[in-house]
Amino acid sequence: MTEDKKTNAQSFTFKAETKQLLNILIHSLYKDKEVFLRELLSNASDALNRVHFEMLTNQNVLDADVELNIRITADKDERMLTIQDTGIGMTKDEIIENLGTIAQSGARNFIEATKESGEENLAQVIGQFGVGFYSVFMAAEWVRVTSRSYKPRAKAVSWYATGEDDFEISPAEMNERGTKIEIKLKKDAEEFAEDYRLNTVIKKHSDYIGFPIYVGDSEEQANAQSSLWRTARNEITDEQYNDFYRQMTMEFEEPLHRIHSVMDAPVQLFALLYIPASGERGVFSARKEDGLKLYSRNILIDEYTKDLLPEYLRFVQGVVDSEDLPLNVSRETVQSSGLMPRLQKIVTGQVMRELEKLAKKDVEKYNLFWEAFGVFLKQGIASDPMTTEKVQPLLRFKTNKNPEEWSSLDDYVERMQDEQKEIYYIVGDDPKSVLLSPHLDYFQSQDTEVLLLTDPMDSFMLMGLNQYKEHELKSVAQADIEPEEDEQKESDEEKIPDDEFATLLELFKETLGERVEDVRTSNRLSQSVARLVVADDNFNPELQRVYRYLGKDYEDPKKTLELNPSHPILKSLIAESVEADLQKEIIEQIYDNTLLVEGLHPDPSSMASRIQKLMEMVLEK
Repeated sequence: MTEDKKTNAQSFTFKAETKQLLNILIHSLYKDKEVFLRELLSNASDALNRVHFEMLTNQNVLDADVELNIRITADKDERMLTIQDTGIGMTKDEIIENLGTIAQSGARNFIEATKESGEENLAQVIGQFGVGFYSVFMAAEWVRVTSRSYKPRAKAVSWYATGEDDFEISPAEMNERGTKIEIKLKKDAEEFAEDYRLNTVIKKHSDYIGFPIYVGDSEEQANAQSSLWRTARNEITDEQYNDFYRQMTMEFEEPLHRIHSVMDAPVQLFALLYIPASGERGVFSARKEDGLKLYSRNILIDEYTKDLLPEYLRFVQGVVDSEDLPLNVSRETVQSSGLMPRLQKIVTGQVMRELEKLAKKDVEKYNLFWEAFGVFLKQGIASDPMTTEKVQPLLRFKTNKNPEEWSSLDDYVERMQDEQKEIYYIVGDDPKSVLLSPHLDYFQSQDTEVLLLTDPMDSFMLMGLNQYKEHELKSVAQADIEPEEDEQKESDEEKIPDDEFATLLELFKETLGERVEDVRTSNRLSQSVARLVVADDNFNPELQRVYRYLGKDYEDPKKTLELNPSHPILKSLIAESVEADLQKEIIEQIYDNTLLVEGLHPDPSSMASRIQKLMEMVLEK
């Protein structure tokens, strides 16, 4: 930073990333330069919204009687464009932060996004947080921003830049509150000094801005000043809906779905809600917190209202405007208002009904929604038992019979076998390995469908989901199932004789010692050698997994090892030709394999040396 003592101007050097950003914008060949005007008008609208709220809650505001508006003037001969608002304004520190720090912090990510999307998509990327203002350099030779804060004692300050290495900050003369942006247009951008061109851009991108925009000396508004959420649905195009979403969130992806509703009773309410395309906020997202924008009669009351939707729907973005909220309220008053629970019930009901309709009418789009936000709905069941019944129909699962497709619980029930009463599930750590679990053996052999629960949130969800309609949910690891008589008879013919198997059980117990509670025969295994079970009926494996995910201490109960008396490995293991040392190594490996499948092995890499030893022992034979 350097200082000119004659003018009291301070010079700041842009960081390297910001220089790159400016270079991209200044030299971009993207044809739609009008995007810069859209961004500046959006910033002005935000400034007016902010000062409007201050005027409702704070009487000590500079120029309290001045109309909240935006005025654009142009000088064609001088190629000058001026945009001035009567918004909240900025102090010296704020202007440095808003036009310096934010842009610098976002610059590197903007550059990476541009590389990935290509300059042909620059207009989509450009409006994201911290970069929108700098789009002015697509059309400007230089820019001067003069601003005075709404705080009565604040002094005006000026910011000047040409898009080169430096920008200057200096004191300024400005009597009125707000921000004035003076732009020296480039020769190839002189069209924006024409009133008709300005009016066209405003109509296209900024018609819904809630404050009057005046162009030139005209006292007629260039914008309709109609809030999109208060406009009839049949008068709004998809492009306008998407543009509003992009302006509000600064996300350049189109939303996955939108909900536009108007209600007169039991409360008067307008809502325009969006479900984003992704569960992750973009790196430049303007929405840094969860919550909906809350308006009262078109006036922004709260930027992030978290009481309008339950926690499990916090991914929803948008606007709620209620005629029933008094104008002279503070954020704290809104939160404690008795109206909020009623509004939440209405808005939540609208979102849930819309999701149900989407699931029925557009399965493909709903599956995209589920993959992005299903974890939130699972969290809702885990944290709020009152939501379980509402959320259950929206749940989606993959199953052992349909491992690549999503199924609802209704789909599962419809496919249940005639005598089946319970909904079976298996919990695991990996979608592929869970299909190899020995707990599935019996169910696979009976062609019984089982839900595959491999998301960490599934264990939390199961704490609140134990029944769907009249069907109890049951883990295959604990399900008490007796094979049919014919199956048992066939199994008996193939298995190791009882006396020999008793000897084998003792060998396993001797080798494994206190690591297992017991070793016993299994009538449930068909393909697998062994499985681990907990004999205690009160044991809750899902709770155990929850503790593990939370990093909490828990007592891991000893498990019983069940062996498949018909398995070829065990038949070969008791052959006289197998030496005792080899038997022990194989028993250890069988046990380690069961731990591995259950996701309980404390050190899987330790098996490598035993596997090598087993190979050596076999090859020596």
